[in-house]
Amino acid sequence: MKNLIVPALIASFTTQLLLAADEPLIIGDVEMPEFESSVAFEQIKKKLGRWEGRLSQSLTGAEYDVSYEWKLISGGRTIVETVVEDGVEMMTTYADEEGELVVKHYCALGTEPVFKVVEASDDVVELAFDGSRSNLMRETHDFVNSMKWTMGVGGNSMVYEYDANIDGELSTNRAELSKQ
Repeated sequence: MKNLIVPALIASFTTQLLLAADEPLIIGDVEMPEFESSVAFEQIKKKLGRWEGRLSQSLTGAEYDVSYEWKLISGGRTIVETVVEDGVEMMTTYADEEGELVVKHYCALGTEPVFKVVEASDDVVELAFDGSRSNLMRETHDFVNSMKWTMGVGGNSMVYEYDANIDGELSTNRAELSKQ
């Protein structure tokens, strides 16, 4: 008898979760518009949670501790990433606009570059600076200009690589991360 109860409870719980996901998002008495996320947004959702590791910085050769935490907010419509590199906190947002993922990074360099998707697959999400959405110029501004995540086997590790223009030089950075 016990063996029949557990599967029935799991099936009931799963059905409730599916029904809850299909219900409209309501704030107060206002129903929010329906939302269909892009493939790239769904790939970023795979990173939800906290990740930690070490980052290597090509410009100086320095290595230091890093952490990245992705959290789903705004009724599932936006992902906020809190980045801590060598004790300095930054933030990145991921949200779909007109069916495409738009990424905005609020950087310790004092700039806010905007990115577009170059690749979004099961293993890789790659972003490039979107000059059409930002007035930053490579010749005169310091900013991150590309980001790339490569997921490890099993989804509990990943490599994060990014390039940044700093004082006219390109810094290529790489972090090996583990899910916490």
